[in-house]
Amino acid sequence: MNTNMKLPPIVTSLLDTDLYKFNMNQVIFHKHTNLTGEYHFKCRNKGVVFTRQIADEISAQVDHLCTLYFTKKELDYLRSIRFIKNDYVDFLRLWHPIRDYVTIKLSDSGELSVVVNGPLFSVMQFEIYLLEIINEVYFRMKYNYDELLTSAKERLDAKIKAFNDGTYTFTFAEFGCRRRLSREWEDEVVRRLTSETKNCVGTSNVYLAMKYDLTPIGTYAHEFVQMYQGINSIPLAYTNHYAMKDWYDEYNGDNGTALTDTITTDLFLLDFTRSNVNNYTGVRHDSGDPYEWGEKIIAHYKKFGVDPRTKLLLFSDSLDFDKAQALYDYFRERSKVSFGIGTFCSNDTDKEALNIVIKLQYVNSNPVAKLSDTPGKAMCRDEEYLEYLKNSIAFRINRES
Repeated sequence: MNTNMKLPPIVTSLLDTDLYKFNMNQVIFHKHTNLTGEYHFKCRNKGVVFTRQIADEISAQVDHLCTLYFTKKELDYLRSIRFIKNDYVDFLRLWHPIRDYVTIKLSDSGELSVVVNGPLFSVMQFEIYLLEIINEVYFRMKYNYDELLTSAKERLDAKIKAFNDGTYTFTFAEFGCRRRLSREWEDEVVRRLTSETKNCVGTSNVYLAMKYDLTPIGTYAHEFVQMYQGINSIPLAYTNHYAMKDWYDEYNGDNGTALTDTITTDLFLLDFTRSNVNNYTGVRHDSGDPYEWGEKIIAHYKKFGVDPRTKLLLFSDSLDFDKAQALYDYFRERSKVSFGIGTFCSNDTDKEALNIVIKLQYVNSNPVAKLSDTPGKAMCRDEEYLEYLKNSIAFRINRES
């Protein structure tokens, strides 16, 4: 154990992350090992101040993280996932987080800066681990943790009751790693939701999926599409095309839920051709009006003569159970519907949860950006590039729509 830590180790297994980190990393390992990446942390909440004690603890926890390796049991579990390949698992036998790739600073005003920079296949793995550490350190050191846990348990009891009395009838996966109250609390949430209800069908947390014999759930994130913006030979407005092509080449139609909103859903649909409609089992919503998005996707399926009831609409944008139930009731007769629900499961207390992210900002020293369907979610450190990307997207949409 790192003797500088004031708290027990927060990350104790390298499986304690989202499945899609391994999914995306496998594609990078097979196709794009020459890429470098730079990630930046951002707290979207207003007025959040990180103290020197909190920043020092975060740094000590990252030191500990970088002592970890995958165990044989963990590697064997990854090998048992049908679309994870043996050569990639053999690579993970050698891989571990490298501390030199992470820089942590604190401004005089209490703004936390975290930058991760290095080979993309290595630094992309830090995101979830760092968010887990930052979030848990913050809540344990800023508040009375036992009081937070009491309020979280009361709310979880009420949620389980609402599933069992029929108030909620939808199915969902727990997506709570990155903003969880603590490792121990996410463990309890997943254990209880999967054992005391019939509605939680799995978790994105690979360690907890292994521990409780659950289905690990996830495909890819915005960073996967952003990555292609940094490859000079790829036109910016065609990055969805190349991302989906590489994904299909890697997984042959398995592991097939596409994320639509990295550089707007309208652009995505230009590349969601008949073959991709057939190759992907569904699509994921993560920004913009979910009802408008669902109607747009259903219309797109119908345009190609595909029955939307054979395809999945997966909603994952800042959901609570009431929002999920309303969406389920609205779309369930016209499509398969499911949900990925994170913070509302893993950090619902009487204190406001942190809205923290770590986003890919540069690939091969080129700026990249996530636009999404919600302008406030855009994150880019180069405003000139962001405008150029928007103009490139608008030009293609106007030309081809």
